[in-house]
Amino acid sequence: MNDSEPVPEKLRKAMDKSMNLVRSEMGDAEFSRFSELIQTELGIKMPPSKKVLLQSRFQKRLRALGLSGYKEYCDYVFSPEGREQERTHLIDAVTTNTTHFFREPKHWEIMTGIVLPELWKRNVGKHGALRIWSAGCSSGEEPYTLGMVLHEWADQYPGFDFTILATDISGKILAEAKQAVYPMDKVADVPMQYKKKYMLKSKDKLRVKMDAILRNKVSFQRLNFMEDFRLRDRQDIIFCRNVVIYFDRATQEVLFNKFCNNLQTGGYLFIGHSESLSGMNLPLRQVAPTVFRRL
Repeated sequence: MNDSEPVPEKLRKAMDKSMNLVRSEMGDAEFSRFSELIQTELGIKMPPSKKVLLQSRFQKRLRALGLSGYKEYCDYVFSPEGREQERTHLIDAVTTNTTHFFREPKHWEIMTGIVLPELWKRNVGKHGALRIWSAGCSSGEEPYTLGMVLHEWADQYPGFDFTILATDISGKILAEAKQAVYPMDKVADVPMQYKKKYMLKSKDKLRVKMDAILRNKVSFQRLNFMEDFRLRDRQDIIFCRNVVIYFDRATQEVLFNKFCNNLQTGGYLFIGHSESLSGMNLPLRQVAPTVFRRL
């Protein structure tokens, strides 16, 4: 189509609608309703400074639904139909999924140098599987890193066994994690001996898939931290890193108490280096920066 040809009416209306959507802004009333919902259901703080971020996150949903603006989307989200069909999409849009393999390398040194030897000495993992929970697992890099580290430990200590529970609130990101397929740039930080042992290259050599020996050790489950959850078994180790930074301090303390209720006495909690438990009333003793033992 050259510049002199008229634009078909149907196409012109669609283009106008798309342009109007891009230029539209979220009103304060809509933002207030969204932020209250997000705080209540997800525990995530959403101050006024986040309004532009929320607008950009929701634009894809507006386009998918063919809605003209944020007020219309807000009305839909809070309608009976929206509560049933849109809440999971809203959660996927709001939640942040930033992670990579072998994130925070010091933690893996502590795991192999302190935590696993101590648990092994206490017979944990000898007469039953060591239970580990990756809370807020995102697209799976953390639980599969755990799988590699623990499988290497098992090779050195016959009789050692483990299981990994990986949870997240986003159903979309959990589906990606279950696929266990990653582009080559995502595995750049994985030691070469682990790549050779635990990753299968695609035919085009642009992607890798985690080997079944690891995939079979990880079970995925959707979980909302704001619910009154109780895991079937208490865990020996919990990883929850750089997840609660989005919650207010009071919500963080409530959540960490929930983790303690699901952690064995003598078990270990790993948190992110940007997080702190200072001043919280928790049954934990610090054993290393961002690593704690359940009393």
